[in-house]
Amino acid sequence: MTSQISHTTIDARDAHAQSVWWAQVLGMSEDPQDPNLPDHEECMIFSPDGRQRVLFINVPEGKTVKNRMHFDLRPTDRTREEEVERVIALGATQLEDFRRPDGSGWILLADPEGNEFCILRGYHEAPDNYAHLVT
Repeated sequence: MTSQISHTTIDARDAHAQSVWWAQVLGMSEDPQDPNLPDHEECMIFSPDGRQRVLFINVPEGKTVKNRMHFDLRPTDRTREEEVERVIALGATQLEDFRRPDGSGWILLADPEGNEFCILRGYHEAPDNYAHLVT
């Protein structure tokens, strides 16, 4: 027997603001039956099919060191560069660029609270060995 991940939990200084920001980045939304409000200490967002969930929980301390875990995002309907532009416009900060001459690699960014995440090439611009992952 095995376990499945129920949801990913992220500590936040402002759970509501983080849930709103990440919902925009990931195309997720809150539960309309239990909406996230600015004074909530826990705010969850859901993928359109409800199978992926991210929970943001208020904690008193801020981020002080590198994340031990982070999201690697792969754009579904645009290029890596277009997605980087989009999330920067939403408030992300670019930290480092790990792109390679052959087009592989990633760009390291931080969300508004400083949590790192990476953006990889989009499924449609990656090599053919990713074709089976495109839905």
